[in-house]
Amino acid sequence: MEPDLFTAAAEDRQEKDPSASPLAVRMRPRALDEVVGQQHLLKPGSPLRRLVEGSGGPAGASSVILWGPPGTGKTTLAYVVSKATNKRFVELSAITAGVKEVRAVIESARRASGGFGKETVLFLDEIHRFSKAQQDSLLPAVENRWVTLIAATTENPYFSVISPLLSRSLLLTLEPLTDDDLRDLVRRALTDERGLGGALTLPEDAEAHLLRIAGGDARRVLTALEAAAGAALATHEAEITLETVETTVDRAAVKYDRDGDQHYDVASALIKSIRGSDVDAALHYLARMIEAGEDPRFIARRLMISASEDIGLADPTALPTAVAAAQAVAMIGFPEAALTLSHATIALALAPKSNAATLAIFAAQEDVRKGLAGPVPVHLRDGHYKGAAKLGHAQGYVYPHDVQGGIAAQQYAPDAVRDRRYYTPTRHGAEARYAEVVERVRERLGRQGGGPDTSS
Repeated sequence: MEPDLFTAAAEDRQEKDPSASPLAVRMRPRALDEVVGQQHLLKPGSPLRRLVEGSGGPAGASSVILWGPPGTGKTTLAYVVSKATNKRFVELSAITAGVKEVRAVIESARRASGGFGKETVLFLDEIHRFSKAQQDSLLPAVENRWVTLIAATTENPYFSVISPLLSRSLLLTLEPLTDDDLRDLVRRALTDERGLGGALTLPEDAEAHLLRIAGGDARRVLTALEAAAGAALATHEAEITLETVETTVDRAAVKYDRDGDQHYDVASALIKSIRGSDVDAALHYLARMIEAGEDPRFIARRLMISASEDIGLADPTALPTAVAAAQAVAMIGFPEAALTLSHATIALALAPKSNAATLAIFAAQEDVRKGLAGPVPVHLRDGHYKGAAKLGHAQGYVYPHDVQGGIAAQQYAPDAVRDRRYYTPTRHGAEARYAEVVERVRERLGRQGGGPDTSS
């Protein structure tokens, strides 16, 4: 690290008075073994370990791009590298730095490498904020290994980082921290001398609330813990109570157990409210899940199921909307994912409803389980392999595209279910059009009535 005069003064003050730094800064790991979570990136021989261990030679450590949600350890990992390695470590933020600053670092790195044989690690935070031209300025340095780049981003690098830089770096994906990861971090902060030094205790209910509001973000949980600890110390309490945490973070403790009954009860209520077209109730249950720190991917999966189970062809756009929401949620995470989940929930709740597609597949599956299957009609069997013609396979098949109207009046179903009707469309929304089409098609096919009743 090459701090300026003001940075050096600030660091000197922090060393003399650790309390001058936020708890999240004081508790930053000093070695890779202190890092919580991201163990998939810290295995022996991994790029980050090789950077810390100073592995060089013809297969030296590569430049890396760290991609993950806020608070998952991108800056922490870079900090550990800066403390553990004997390389020069330079830190820039894409918010304040430009091409001029980047070129200055690169030129300095070239001089240090040529004159003193000293390698440089450049940590560039929020690289997605750099323009294409700014990112282009990094290419020669990364290409020639004048610097080893550690770039951090919360946005999808495939959209926010130029391809030439991606191809010259290893992309490492950080996962949201688990409750166990955050619990270890909180308990370490309570007892460690760099943290609260054992001055306070934290009951299970208060700890659980901190974990819920953290949303997998280490910085957020330590900031909330510090605020609650400050309030407890100010009133000379020996314990950080749930009430203290609720007051200081201005978030009520949501009665919601992600591993218990409430997890499924609230999820069930969300889906049933969507099914019942009560958009306000659906948003209430969605908000409870979000505030409790529910995995947004779980919510998105439930919405995708609802789109087919309860809406189906009454609104053919429901499933694409839910799928798009799931993809967006996987890319952006909380807190912005709340907007996407709200968007999808409102669309599904207000969509016309039909469970005809659900009942249709259930009825078809029930017949198959009962043994109503039978051989595939000979004219529908595969006729491409040698000897198929001798067996009569595909003989007599009428190609629908050769028939006026595109519907060939031939038998498709096995004899056992020839006249079964599984799909009974409703007259709701866009499915009314399908109701008219299916009857016309069945008539053209010569299908008689009969089959299970799927209209209830």
